[in-house]
Amino acid sequence: MAILGGDYERMPARTCATMGTVVSLRLGGSAGDVDSAAVEVVKSVFRRWDEQFSLYREDSELSRIARGDIRLTEASQSLRTCYALALDWRERTQGVFTPHRADGVIDLSGVVKALAIAEAGTALTARSPANWSINAGGDVLVGGNAGHPEWVVAIVDPGNRSEVIANVPLGYPLRAVATSGSAERGEHIWTPRNGEPSPFRQVSVFAADIVTADVLATAIVAGGESTLSEMTERFAIDVLAVLRDGQLLATPGLRRTA
Repeated sequence: MAILGGDYERMPARTCATMGTVVSLRLGGSAGDVDSAAVEVVKSVFRRWDEQFSLYREDSELSRIARGDIRLTEASQSLRTCYALALDWRERTQGVFTPHRADGVIDLSGVVKALAIAEAGTALTARSPANWSINAGGDVLVGGNAGHPEWVVAIVDPGNRSEVIANVPLGYPLRAVATSGSAERGEHIWTPRNGEPSPFRQVSVFAADIVTADVLATAIVAGGESTLSEMTERFAIDVLAVLRDGQLLATPGLRRTA
């Protein structure tokens, strides 16, 4: 997972529990405090996505589809749009990323949290030009532009969560980082190419947007080193991967910041 470091770490933060994780919000600017109204905006965004898409909520729209109460063709436009996005990413990753569980149930968790983070970030940008950061369970999106100081994220060692394996500047144009792997939640990512455990214990992807970072982190864990090579060739990303034996693989952009 990733945590904020550097000077911005000392900014006041507000947290809330949602989507089975904790969301932390920090706002920059001269006021030095977190706008309560901005916090409520972020909370409402995450709450709405969770209420519609969580498979842990019996009353969510996606749970109703999973039970067969309604058909996908009868679902809301927003759900069908989200599903179409997940299918598009399945095509772009040659099937490594998938919105379907092994039992055939549609599971959009691979894109929903990132979409919620992105929407919350858009809402914050509309409120104020000040720097901001959203950290949702270790997936981080920051605001600001090339004229602002960079944020710093610390990538936690999956073998010892009290240790950090890298401190990476996060700013324009790579404003997002998402981490996937087995350290936090065990072996929960499907490996459709061969069914074998991933060679990676943890993968962190840095990208211009949080959806790309989140999807590709999951895809690389699922697809292994061949997918890592393919995705880094096709997308403008940087990657820090931890192999099962603890060795690190880093793209050139990250090695330059070390």
